[in-house]
Order: sequence, then C-alpha cells, then structure tokens
Amino acid sequence: MSQFVQLTVYGLANGAVLALAALGFVLIYKATSVINFAQGELLLVGAYLFYTAFVLLRLPLAVAVLVGVAAAVVLGVAIERVVLRPLVGEDPIAVIMVTIGLAAVLKAVVTMFFGTTPREMPKVLPAGTVTIAGATVPLDRLVAVAVAVVVLAAFTVFFRWSRHGIAMRAVADDQQAALVQGISVRRIFALAWAFAAVSALIAGILLADIAELSQNLGSFGLVVFPVVILGGLDSVPGTIIGGAVIGLVSQYAEGVSAGASQVVPYVVLVLILLLRPYGLFGQPRIERV
Repeated sequence: MSQFVQLTVYGLANGAVLALAALGFVLIYKATSVINFAQGELLLVGAYLFYTAFVLLRLPLAVAVLVGVAAAVVLGVAIERVVLRPLVGEDPIAVIMVTIGLAAVLKAVVTMFFGTTPREMPKVLPAGTVTIAGATVPLDRLVAVAVAVVVLAAFTVFFRWSRHGIAMRAVADDQQAALVQGISVRRIFALAWAFAAVSALIAGILLADIAELSQNLGSFGLVVFPVVILGGLDSVPGTIIGGAVIGLVSQYAEGVSAGASQVVPYVVLVLILLLRPYGLFGQPRIERV
C-alpha cells in the first residue's frame, strides 16, 4: 500500500508538470493551428531564464519569478512575430519543420551560454517529507502538484471570464468571425505564444527543482505529445486529464519494471490514435467534399 501511495504522488507530480507544458502546446494549436514541436525547448529555456535571474543575478525569489515571466512573454511574442507570422498561410508541413528547427536553435542557444553540464540550483520548493497512509513522500512533489493546480485554475478562469480569454476562445472557434467582431487575430496569436512560454517557464522551474537543471529538460517535452493526443489537441481541460493519466500510468509502470516509464506514454499514444484519434475531449473534424 505504501508503495502504491508513493507511486501515485510521484505520478501526479509528473503529470502536473506535463499538464502545464501541454497547456502551452494546446493554446498555440487552438489559436494558430500550429503544432509546436519546440514546446520542450521552451520549457528548457524557461528553466534557465529563472536560473539566471535567481542564481546568477541573485534576485529574490519573487522578483526572479517575475523577471522569468517577463522574459518568457518577450520570447513568446518574438517567436510569433519573427518566426511564425511570416509563415501564415503556408503549408502546414513547412510550419512544422520551422518549429523543429526552432527547437534546435533554442537548445543550441542554451548550450552556448550554459554548456551541457547539469547546474546546481537552490531548492525553491519546500524540502522534507510527509507521511500519507503509511508512505513517506517528498513534500516538494505535493507542493508541485498544488502549484500546477493553482496555475491551471488561474488559466481556466482567465479563458472563461476575462475579455482577452473570451477573445482567444472566439479566435480558436472561427478566425473570420472573430475578425468581423473586431478582434485582432494577430494580437491573439502573440498572446497564445506568450502564454505558452509562461506555462513552459513554470513547468521548467518545477521540473528543475524536483529533478535537475540540465539539457534533459528539453527531452521531457517529448512526453507532452502523448498528453495532448490523449486529452485532445484543442482541449484545455484535456491537458489536465491527459497529464494526470500519463503521469500515473508511467509511474505505475516504472514500479513494475525499471525503465518502463520511458515506453508506456508512447504505447498509450499509439492506442489512443488507433481507438480515438481526436482524443478524449477533442472535437472530431469531419470534412464533406
């Protein structure tokens, strides 16, 4: 029983980070119809942005987070304006290849400034352990889940009730109709990329704290794809469910066989593509010709 509780807590913590990373992926796809293969690298850059502000510049924690968020917003808007906006209307394959190239560029920039050696970062999340149902679990994992829940809830409130959130939903549903209503679609595109960078920053901070700060953070973004396919490419609530499911299933598999967590997410990906290609909460698209 204690092992099951430990695996569950670890799985939920991993799933929470995955949900945050997947949120950015879904936001970009909903607003711009771009499949962003650089989401993992945005997570990597976000973690190092926070490291620069908190460790190298020695800023207080709250200030370092704000600086990281501001830098992430600037990065997201710059990518949309400079890299993606000139490709509006181009073939989807060309846009996908550009995001793959963008991932390589972002990783190369991080390597250029910080090298490939893992960096030491002071703990941000509380240390120590707590006992749940007879199992000893790290406190930082529980706090990571709580932080992710708060951030995801804040995004949900923003999308449902704020003026810009409603505008983003309108653009996601019908860009032409949104234009007729006076909504700036280009501004919404930039906002989507900014939010994606911010969610990746928060995910990167949490992951660097509970694991390590290294180049491996970028590869963690690969697990985002099973999450978004499971939840649905255009479903924000689906990212929460998908992250929790992939995190838990991967951790339970790791408890049965070492190394299984590296394979199970992609087994789930193949199964969901075969059985329900548009995901649990995605909208099936039917084209009549």
